[in-house]
Amino acid sequence: MPVEILYLLAIFAVMILFFSVFKRPLYECMLIAFIVLVAITGTWSNVGSYIVDALQEPTLYVIFAFILSAELLSKTSIIDDCIAIILSIFGRFRGGAGFVAVIGSAYMGSLSGSGPGNVATTGVFTIPAMIRSGFPPHLAANVEAHASTMGNMIPPAGMIGIAFAILDGLYPNTYTLPQYWVLLWGIAIWFIAQRIITLYAMCRYYKVEPMQKVDIPSFRESVKHGWKAVFLPIIVFVPFILTSKFASFFEARLGAGAKSLNNSLLLIIPALIVVCGWMLSNKKTKSQISFKGVYDSITKGMLKVVPTAALVLFAYFVANVLEGLNVEKAIGAYFAELNMSRVALCFLIPLLCAVLGMFLPGSSQVKIFGGIIITIMATAGSNPMLVAGMLPCICGAMHGVTPPYCACVYTGMGIAQSQLKPTLLNCAIWIAGHYLLSVLVLLEVLPIWGLIR
Repeated sequence: MPVEILYLLAIFAVMILFFSVFKRPLYECMLIAFIVLVAITGTWSNVGSYIVDALQEPTLYVIFAFILSAELLSKTSIIDDCIAIILSIFGRFRGGAGFVAVIGSAYMGSLSGSGPGNVATTGVFTIPAMIRSGFPPHLAANVEAHASTMGNMIPPAGMIGIAFAILDGLYPNTYTLPQYWVLLWGIAIWFIAQRIITLYAMCRYYKVEPMQKVDIPSFRESVKHGWKAVFLPIIVFVPFILTSKFASFFEARLGAGAKSLNNSLLLIIPALIVVCGWMLSNKKTKSQISFKGVYDSITKGMLKVVPTAALVLFAYFVANVLEGLNVEKAIGAYFAELNMSRVALCFLIPLLCAVLGMFLPGSSQVKIFGGIIITIMATAGSNPMLVAGMLPCICGAMHGVTPPYCACVYTGMGIAQSQLKPTLLNCAIWIAGHYLLSVLVLLEVLPIWGLIR
């Protein structure tokens, strides 16, 4: 067994010990795991670069900005107006607001390409609506989190380009990017269906009933009093639509700066929607907002966002250590030598990616580990195009929801104000469903639209 696997086991042992035995918060456990990992690998001289590289990750600031903006938006009337309109349409259906979250987040994911950013942008509206319609907070957080992970597997997510580049390098002039995109949509349809089915089962289990007719807002009255609220989601979506549909226009004029523009959007939009939320609120709300009130809201919001941001930051510390040690390549070479059957690999590879996703960002997994996964599985008899199409699902989607990293879940928790234990227990069920579907797709048990043999 390579020593790199022992590094992973050491991280697990430290996390379990300090979280379960010493009852320390997860962000402290992650920081301790980082210190232990640096100590056993003797990489103290690189600590500065690990920290600096982590501080340059846009996801960290996106989570911080959106959870804080959600706290500030809660002081305006605009969110209540949005929720009233959503419930007036879907409140009569069992779990109606949850289905809005799944479909809306799948659509938003196709624009933003960011799991945590997807939770933040759509969750500000859908999570309060779900809770208002009878969802337990921990379920509302998970519905949005797992729906939002589809932002990592639906084009034009960044890691999709990385995965195709790897496939094209291994099989030049065999597959085209349009063919690959069609396949990804064919795969995504199954995962959207899986989330809808899971949501339906969860609504039954938690006895989420349709709202009483007397509690359902009148659509006419909701639109009459809150029609301005419709503009807030538009303000959120339009920048992503423009940068997605006219990507070539921005790339031609900005070059490498086009990527920075996309990252900046996720940081600018939180401030934009707070300002617009205040401007579109009713006069009573505007009159109640003062500098002191804004300061108090920011102070209160900081207490909620800092633990989540700290956990994500320390997880990036750990990821940078592992990436610098080429852990993924060593593990991949080890499994290649085992010469396992195709069926065994279809069960093992998604599980391995889920484990790696506890510490390593999905893009890092795809970039370093993707070529090994495709080669190993193709050698065992799998369709290389299908394996490449599944990389965003088993790497990108998984890393956003597998504890202790699970940035998507923590972002949802921050908005829903749900407790850690019930949220993670419920999260495990969603993860199991995603894993089982990943195995079925890799086994080619299900028909996949766009798959080229």
